[in-house]
Amino acid sequence: MERERLQNYVGNGDKAKATFSDAEMQRRLDGIRTYMSKAGIDAALFTSYHCVNYYSDFIYCQFGRRYGFLVDHDIATSISAGIDGGQPWRRSFGGKNVTYTDWQKDNYFHAIRTLLPGGAKCIGIEFDHITIDTLALLKAEFPQIEFVDIAAASMRLRMIKSAEEIAHIEKMTRIADIGGAACVAATAVGVPEHEVALHSTATMIREIAKVWPDGELLDTWTWFQSGLNTDGAHNPVTSRKIESGDILSLNCFPMVAGYYVALERTLFAEHASDAHIAMWELNCKVHDRGKELLVPGNKCSDIAKELNDIYAEADLLQYRSFGYGHSFGVLGHYYGREAGLELREDCDTVLEEGMVVSMEPMITIPENMPGAGGYREHDILVIEEAGSRNITGFPYGPEHLIVQGASKAA
Repeated sequence: MERERLQNYVGNGDKAKATFSDAEMQRRLDGIRTYMSKAGIDAALFTSYHCVNYYSDFIYCQFGRRYGFLVDHDIATSISAGIDGGQPWRRSFGGKNVTYTDWQKDNYFHAIRTLLPGGAKCIGIEFDHITIDTLALLKAEFPQIEFVDIAAASMRLRMIKSAEEIAHIEKMTRIADIGGAACVAATAVGVPEHEVALHSTATMIREIAKVWPDGELLDTWTWFQSGLNTDGAHNPVTSRKIESGDILSLNCFPMVAGYYVALERTLFAEHASDAHIAMWELNCKVHDRGKELLVPGNKCSDIAKELNDIYAEADLLQYRSFGYGHSFGVLGHYYGREAGLELREDCDTVLEEGMVVSMEPMITIPENMPGAGGYREHDILVIEEAGSRNITGFPYGPEHLIVQGASKAA
């Protein structure tokens, strides 16, 4: 039995309330089209979570299927799988969507073919996202077309946030602060990590639902780590119960419309040793200096080198775990990264007004040493014309986060 290759879900329900204004979404498309014109690119096929979301306001759920957002010089269209029904159309800016079915395995490429402008010879794709398998299939399906990279250009455009994006991010950092307060409220000796994380996550999701009543609720989460589990920034939550004197890490991550923010803090349960306090205060010193350096004109690599000197003077540089911060915007724990804006020794990007960057120094002291554990503080700052503005409000340091919660040990 032969079935249809494409389905039409356009008009299936009312369009969802958009995250951003039409003018903002058009600004983004105008920016990439300007680049395409200069580079001689006839159309761009975006396939990553972050770029599809950035240009369309739609976040796909891959689940083994291919998605895309095809932008030519006149039209922009989301490409989605039939399993999603009309949701991609309802969420996509501009009202254009093509849905392909599962009945033939090359239907995704058939959908692309229906959208390409006549005579197209050069198509931009994301080299940092496309798989070797997909690239081979694209070349086989469209042998007359040259495929060139458009990921780097799109990343550079995304680095500078609009006023609407900054306002969106700032609303989210307030929610991260609420999640941090929920973590502290739930922290007590005898409480498992996962119970603290669940309380924080539920608190943030409920607040997101109030602030964005028409939004999708997905991907918000909390990592709460204790003891040895603090040695990695991305260590999963466990069922380990908090013990008196434990070093703790709270990591609150609200996600709204594909935009991610973070609040990360070091805490201690009931008390901390002198060795732990010394390490904690040193990391806070690096954090404070790092925030002072987040101003227009400073180079990412120079910031990293100056902060390295503070650790090196204390003979702790060898315990630094990763870069000092990174760009914020459309990204998440499983997708996205504006890799050209990271506070690392090998990144020479110069900070500009409109960038949104974190300061998040971390050191991990091995288990067999005094002060063992992972120390991390994390704030998000907006780079402005005359300096920067910290949009994280949660306190940090020994005077605030030695938590005296009532013991709940069994």
